[in-house]
Amino acid sequence: MKLDLERLRREIHALYNGELAQLGERGTLAVLDAARQWDFASTLRDGGVVVFPHTNPFDSGLHTAAAVNGCLDSGADRVIVISVLHAFTQEMEDARIRVAAGDDPANYPFWGIQGSGLAGRDEWRGDHALLCFRHFWAAETKRRGIKGPDLIERYPYLAGGKPERLPGIDELARLAENAVIVSTADSLHHGIGYGDTPEQSYEPDDEGLAFARRTIEEGIEILSRGDYPGYMRHCLRAKSDARDAGTVFRYVAGPLQGRIVDLKYSDATELYRQPAPTWVAAALVEWQAAQSAN
Repeated sequence: MKLDLERLRREIHALYNGELAQLGERGTLAVLDAARQWDFASTLRDGGVVVFPHTNPFDSGLHTAAAVNGCLDSGADRVIVISVLHAFTQEMEDARIRVAAGDDPANYPFWGIQGSGLAGRDEWRGDHALLCFRHFWAAETKRRGIKGPDLIERYPYLAGGKPERLPGIDELARLAENAVIVSTADSLHHGIGYGDTPEQSYEPDDEGLAFARRTIEEGIEILSRGDYPGYMRHCLRAKSDARDAGTVFRYVAGPLQGRIVDLKYSDATELYRQPAPTWVAAALVEWQAAQSAN
């Protein structure tokens, strides 16, 4: 299936912005309040990482709000969000495919880290991954009457299982020394719209979500070992978009142990104009620093 990547980007933005507008101020604050069922402040203070999904706000806004609350409650002066950077041009997609097949990422102009305050490439400005995060961040800092910590967005691309080679990784590591870190990932894309045959496709029911949980936990175990090439291969199998962001936060944060805190799904049949089942597993994952988890 050949996707019109630019159309998809525009429609995702329209969907997300429309749902955020429907929430309004009252609905947004209600989601932030409901997200207090989870408290990640100490995990972040102690060097851990919280990973939230970036499916549409109605499906995973609660998870995003929990990450925002954790960041603001941590007392940190600096927050780094290590984000997925989606391939919304054919050139970016081709580079990602070739690097996954073993090509040297240095052969491509997208290799590196983009983000706020950085010179260079700016594909990150058109990405949707942090639309929801920014929305909840603005609402909660306004409610608290604070400016909030320094918020830094970073978008790695083409880590290729070797985050230590990524241009900009040393600068990111220095920033992270005095910061809390959160990241975002949609850890499993599944079904007909994502290239699975009907016979291989689970519905997003109890059986399908159990499959999603097993798959995501497999990735957590691989990344916890610091097996970056293995994690990239896992992401290819799971159709996870975390191959870059995941390896980078693990490299920068150091040894971590992760667990799924909550798991939902987001139906993508209409967005991809494909038959059901076509869905995304939206997992909220807490990674505790190894010394804190012991």
